[in-house]
Amino acid sequence: MKLRLVTALLAAALAGHASALEFRSVKETGVSLYDAPSLTAKRLFVVSRYYPVEVLSQQKEWARVRDASGGVAWIPAAALSVQRMLLVTAPEAAVHRAASAGAPLAYRLPKNAVVELTGQVEGGWAPVRHRDGAAGFVRIGEVWGL
Repeated sequence: MKLRLVTALLAAALAGHASALEFRSVKETGVSLYDAPSLTAKRLFVVSRYYPVEVLSQQKEWARVRDASGGVAWIPAAALSVQRMLLVTAPEAAVHRAASAGAPLAYRLPKNAVVELTGQVEGGWAPVRHRDGAAGFVRIGEVWGL
């Protein structure tokens, strides 16, 4: 009996942790990412506006983030937006007018393009909007940031 209770509590804790992924995007172009939470730390690279990152932890005014390549760095927390963006990781992503492979094609996105996530993911499809306003649905396996 105790073993079942412990197992159930552990499973609930792990399920809660798995769904706790927090994705954000960078607010402005030209934001530096650092190897430590300090402006005097080594700059690793510079990212553009809307670039999506996964927040791993926060320490005062800094956030430790991971990008689509798996790289981990520190960024000033004030440089992050709650706006959800997705990065195309496939060589090309087809955006359809409906959440179906049989739906008409709305447009195509090249690798490393960024689109806004506009709603809930359902059935393996994410609703997205391009910065020019064109909307549609992309397969979740073709993007990163979910």
